[in-house]
Amino acid sequence: MFYNIAVVGFGLAGRLAALELSKLHHVTVFEADDEQTPNSAGKVAAAMLAPLAESVLCEADLALMGLDSMKRWPSIIAELESEVFFQQQGTLVIAHQQDKGDLQSFAQRIKPLADHTGKYINAQQITMLEPELAGRFNQGLFLPCEGQIDNQAFYKASFTQLNKRKVKFVFNQRVTINDNKINNRTFDYIIDCRGLGAKGDKPLRGVRGEVARLYAPEVSLIRPVRLMHPRYPIYIAPKPNSEYVIGATEIESQDSGAATVRSTLELLSAAYTVHSGFAEARLLNIQTGLRPAFSDNRPEVSQVGNVISINGLYRHGYMLAPALVAQAVSQIQ
Repeated sequence: MFYNIAVVGFGLAGRLAALELSKLHHVTVFEADDEQTPNSAGKVAAAMLAPLAESVLCEADLALMGLDSMKRWPSIIAELESEVFFQQQGTLVIAHQQDKGDLQSFAQRIKPLADHTGKYINAQQITMLEPELAGRFNQGLFLPCEGQIDNQAFYKASFTQLNKRKVKFVFNQRVTINDNKINNRTFDYIIDCRGLGAKGDKPLRGVRGEVARLYAPEVSLIRPVRLMHPRYPIYIAPKPNSEYVIGATEIESQDSGAATVRSTLELLSAAYTVHSGFAEARLLNIQTGLRPAFSDNRPEVSQVGNVISINGLYRHGYMLAPALVAQAVSQIQ
């Protein structure tokens, strides 16, 4: 059956919902910002698909949902006409000798997921996985099932694809949702993907993330690398064209301001200890974003009448969004 559906919010979840629903239905997207969506958490993220690594902090069912989402990403990307970088070559977790205890603690807290697990590796095995880290680290952990995508390429390609499907966009407009209506316009279904924009309606908090994007032609890492450190654990995610996204895990703060000098120095200094080639890298940008989270840090798909809400993805946006959107779409009768 053909429906007239509104998607409110054009972040990661909103894009995935619009891509899926526009195959069969007429879709109108409402977004409070302009078409660049500068405040979207998904635009700032490193877009790592890391269910094993994230199982250290989240429940096993969410990590398993992450495995399900990872299987969905290739088919989502294949439907886009523009190329979007995707890889599934695992994650390398490393630590300096003095931080060996942090690495061991991390490994012990990884939850078993089906037949996926992490494995300890030595200096020789690290060199085989990442030749440019030869001689730098003696201990590590390899998580072979994990992957990543290029979020910025996905944002561009998804917008282009939706325009080709004649999806209608209403930018720079905050909306109210009442009785299956948006600003008094009636829709058969409303998919609420506002993230923190729904804070007035839901008990959400913002969790700050900070990432630096570098151009580093002297670095040739193949896969995401996580550095264990008691004060500033970081991740380094390689992207196309010698670009790298470097970030910390999370900051419990609802401050949406620019990154501080201290946090920037810690991010970049930690990256330099992983690979000295980052010393000559060019800083393309450093961005901050607030990720929507409920008190238990679990996402939620809920329905009231014909309004279906997807929210609270916390730090697991790219890892969980495809499965959550599929769950939401399945509720459309």
